Amino acid sequence: MTHITLNTAKEHQGIRFILAIAPKDLTPDTAGKDVGEIRFNPAEQKATVSLGAKDKLNLETFRRAGGAIAKWTTKNKVTSAGIETASFSDFELAPEQIAFALAEGLLLGSFRFDRLKSKKDEPTPATISFLNESFASTLAQATIICEATNLTRAWAHEPANVINPVTLAERVQELAKEVGLKCTVLDDKQLADMGAGAIVAVGQGSQTPSRLIVLEYQPPAGKEAAQPVALVGKAITFDTGGYSIKTTMGMVGMKYDKCGAMAVIGTMVAAARLKLGTPIVGVLAASENMISNIAYRPNDILKTLSGKTVEIISTDAEGRLVLCDALAYAQQTFKPRVMIDLATLTGGVVTALGSTRAGLFSNRDEVANALFKAGEQTHERLWRLPLDDEYFEIIKSTDADMKNSAGVAKASPIVGATFLKQFVNDETPWAHLDIAGVSDWDNEMPYCPAGASGFGVRLLIEYLRGLE
Repeated sequence: MTHITLNTAKEHQGIRFILAIAPKDLTPDTAGKDVGEIRFNPAEQKATVSLGAKDKLNLETFRRAGGAIAKWTTKNKVTSAGIETASFSDFELAPEQIAFALAEGLLLGSFRFDRLKSKKDEPTPATISFLNESFASTLAQATIICEATNLTRAWAHEPANVINPVTLAERVQELAKEVGLKCTVLDDKQLADMGAGAIVAVGQGSQTPSRLIVLEYQPPAGKEAAQPVALVGKAITFDTGGYSIKTTMGMVGMKYDKCGAMAVIGTMVAAARLKLGTPIVGVLAASENMISNIAYRPNDILKTLSGKTVEIISTDAEGRLVLCDALAYAQQTFKPRVMIDLATLTGGVVTALGSTRAGLFSNRDEVANALFKAGEQTHERLWRLPLDDEYFEIIKSTDADMKNSAGVAKASPIVGATFLKQFVNDETPWAHLDIAGVSDWDNEMPYCPAGASGFGVRLLIEYLRGLE
């Protein structure tokens, strides 16, 4: 998934990267104007990487610079390079933070997904050394988090003929063994028997029925145990819209409708490898939303695991259905101290926030504030939207406890979050992240190629670290 390896060294004899602020008066010997612009002096084997204007310098600047270095080394088939770190102390950020952000850009910027290509353009493996041995621990942690993010991206890229609810469960079980996580898989029969009628209904039109996949992480012995944090992810491995069918082009890209759950998987892997001190539970609600003679229909009324009933207005509002049973299961089974769900839930959040920020909803200010802060730190940014009680009026039902959709384009991300809120106990601190606008990119970004972004892993790890 990535061809770059990071380490530390005292010195380097080959190509060296120098990070520099763009001066007001540019010359061929200075850094360029734009962040990530690289000017190479072959005589001195020195590559100057621009950090742009000094007044706009922040951690994201260094991530973007790292992404530029990753692309440059790939293009020029560089096998070994060093990064001068002496200048890190010249900037108004801690050198360790700079090293971490630069490492993120390097490792995330070198990601590619070509597993399914018959002919692969294999990049030249490269080792990049930070010329300060004190950064070894920082780079090791950055590598763990970025590898988990790139795993999230890679699994999100896999199409529905490769990953479906059943094959996803099998993959997760194997991965759990590798990293030391406990994994439990509930199949559609078990889910039906326990009364999880919503997630079962969404998957009943598919040849590959629904699965609820549960991952558990326990901190190493000696670290203080507490109630777990529950992370709940939507894993719609493909979404036709069901009988409320999507348009042809609206269906393209629906392999990415599982990105919320992929982020939960990546977070669980990173947490285990980092040996975090907080117990964590990951609940993945996996279904394939298809059309068949036994698929669920508009006007069906489903009984959910919570006991509440839902009238179906749109079979294309299926994500909230699988999540409502997953949220109920997480609370009933684990009684979490905090519960956070991630989902590519609504197109409306894309209309509202574009691809810059994800929608944040919460029933606790302290949870919302902590997540927002983590997003600013990692540049996986959030924006809080309201959850006023009046929004429930839009999904009141005559024949059931509620409807799964308003049926009109009105406050759709808020309505989706309001629906989920009905399945969260008042005593459970909870946040919902609608990541539909940030889960995948149409175009290449500074340290992410087009496709799955892996959004959520770095954000959640930063949040979880803040709990310790």
